[in-house]
Amino acid sequence: MLTVKNLVVAAGHPSTKLDIVSDVSFEINRGEVLGLVGESGSGKSITSLAVMGLLPHPQLWVRSGAIELDGADITEEPPHLRVERGHGGVSMIFQEPMTSLNPVLRIGEQIEEAVRVHDGSTGEIARKRARELLEMVRIPDAQLQLNAYPHELSGGMRQRVMIAIALACRPQILIADEPTTALDVTVQMQVLSLIRELCDAFDMGVLFITHDLGVVSELADRVTVMYGGRIAETGPVGELFHNPLHPYTGGLMGCVPDPAAGHRRFRTIPGQAPKPGEVPQGCKFAPRCDHAQPVCRAGAVPAVAAGANHAAHCHFPLSQEAL
Repeated sequence: MLTVKNLVVAAGHPSTKLDIVSDVSFEINRGEVLGLVGESGSGKSITSLAVMGLLPHPQLWVRSGAIELDGADITEEPPHLRVERGHGGVSMIFQEPMTSLNPVLRIGEQIEEAVRVHDGSTGEIARKRARELLEMVRIPDAQLQLNAYPHELSGGMRQRVMIAIALACRPQILIADEPTTALDVTVQMQVLSLIRELCDAFDMGVLFITHDLGVVSELADRVTVMYGGRIAETGPVGELFHNPLHPYTGGLMGCVPDPAAGHRRFRTIPGQAPKPGEVPQGCKFAPRCDHAQPVCRAGAVPAVAAGANHAAHCHFPLSQEAL
């Protein structure tokens, strides 16, 4: 449904450009959840905003690459077609609903606006559709909640409203940018279960962006790990968790609590992720990597495969014994 090919997002003017996302490629199939994982600053959200055509600043622009939705190239889609994209195309759930919902408008008005813009429905038809969407995301007393303001709802309820708005246009692809970050664990699991069920029920593809590997293990079918604006590793969720290839992926795994491991000491990744403009040559992770050799800091990094759908960009991939 969605194919991203060699995407490069640059910052600045063409004469002084700085690539902040480089050579990113992935695809999402119908009914599949792809987890996009990495530390803050790895380029996850910028990649998703480029897919949506919503890069937040005029000096951020797609320099090269292609974004295809159901076989159609939407990379250079002009602004007046952004509304049409939402209808049967791509929708997005943002991280913090209180910054996305209008505090002075009732919930029903905000959902109805999405229905009117994308569906063309008005009046009672739009109101009925808004109620159906709230019921779809399991908000109790949907008719009553249509008249509530955002501040009158809990964080989990507001996030469900955002999901309802995203579903108003019946998207083929749903992008969820860390939608459970501010929620407690119980509500987080409810929202994750809801997204998975909606994905299965409507045969949508989902791009789920997070830094939480525990969330990925519960929700995703495949995982793509980003670091320094590039893809470090990609593979099926079970294969990647049991046999990570890239040292960065292995480091992230070592930071995840494991009740079965007893009182083990958590592994740490030394240093910090590079800032845009300070990304080193060669392997971007080399300055923080215990396995790095001189060849890692020079030139392109090869893609090493461990199976048909599992590969990492690394000169010295991890072995099972090294974990």
